[in-house]
Amino acid sequence: MVKLNKIYTRTGDDGTTGLVCGPRRLKHDVRVEAYGTVDETNAVIGVARLHTGNHPELDAMLMRIQNDLFDLGADLATPDTGEKLEWEPLRIVQAQVDRLEREIDQLNAALDPLTSFVLPGGSAAAAHLHVARTVSRRAERLMVELSKAEGEAISAPALKYINRLSDFLFVASRFVNDGGKADILWVPGKNRE
Repeated sequence: MVKLNKIYTRTGDDGTTGLVCGPRRLKHDVRVEAYGTVDETNAVIGVARLHTGNHPELDAMLMRIQNDLFDLGADLATPDTGEKLEWEPLRIVQAQVDRLEREIDQLNAALDPLTSFVLPGGSAAAAHLHVARTVSRRAERLMVELSKAEGEAISAPALKYINRLSDFLFVASRFVNDGGKADILWVPGKNRE
C-alpha cells in the first residue's frame, strides 16, 4: 500500500531520483524520462476527462487507462535486472493490452471509415485526446530508446500497451467528435496557392 506522509524528501536536490529498487538515477536518465512522460500522458488524459462526462462508457475506459498508466510507471521505475526481489514487482500484463484492444475495436465499430488524415480538434474532448495521443507517442519513443540501451529491459506487454494506447486515444478522439462526423479532415496541399 502506498503511504505518502511527507511530500518533499530533499534527496532529489542533487539532480537524482530513486527508482523502486537499485541505484539512484539522474533526473534526465532515459528511464526517468520514460516514466515521467507516462505520468504526463496520464495528466493530459485527466484533463481530457473533464470533457468526456457525456460519454460515460468512454470516461470509464479512460479511468481504467489512468490506473494502467500508474501500473506502467511502477513497471518502468522497477527495472528488471534479473535479480530476485523480496516482492513481486508490478508489471504490465498481456491482459491489459488485450482489454485495450477490445475497447479500441468497440469504439471504432461505431465510426465511419476515414477518407483522409484527421486534424486535431473538432471538440474540446477530441482536442485534449489528441494531445494525450501525441504525449503517449513520445512516451513510446522513450520506452523504445530505453529498451535498446545496454543493460536495460522493458517487457513486451509494456511496449505493446503504450503502442496501443495512442491508437485508443486516436479512436476515442473520433468517437467524441460525434462518431467522426465532426472530425476536421486534412486537405493535402490546400494552402499552397
